[in-house]
Amino acid sequence: MKKPSRRPRTPCYEVRHSPIHGHGVFAARRIRKGTTVIEYLGERVTHAEADARYEGKDPGDNHTFLFTVDAKTVIDAGMNGNEARYINHGCDPNCESTILNGRIFIEAIRTIQPGEELAYDYQIQRDRDDEPDVDEVYACRCGAASCRGSMLEAARKPRNAAKKPRKAARRGPS
Repeated sequence: MKKPSRRPRTPCYEVRHSPIHGHGVFAARRIRKGTTVIEYLGERVTHAEADARYEGKDPGDNHTFLFTVDAKTVIDAGMNGNEARYINHGCDPNCESTILNGRIFIEAIRTIQPGEELAYDYQIQRDRDDEPDVDEVYACRCGAASCRGSMLEAARKPRNAAKKPRKAARRGPS
């Protein structure tokens, strides 16, 4: 007796033009919260190698397929990468990246409806030697109501910021 053949499951995403930036990844069907959507793949290189590869890159170009795994390793999805490299940044994301055993996975943090663009918060690290216009270079185009305006991690507030005087508590009529 022949076993019934299982139909291959429809992929849960597709790559197409994005209103956010360039190409994007869109849900082809409903993706439930907690689903691992895709692994971020590419060539594994050192930070020094990643820096050397893009040394001559225009400083005003924010396009990157580099993903930091740890202090020693970066994944360059520009080399042998997959569709995960097209998932755009969003300040109100529906996905998040997780690192497990040196591998990066993109997971749904809420249920995503068909046609909805997948996004996660890049939280690109700031460096002391960043150019003054770094926030403009990495400007966010997500359009979310909670958009912070940058794909970079939120700027840290100085610890020695002057404290504002506290107002006295308002009391009701006596």
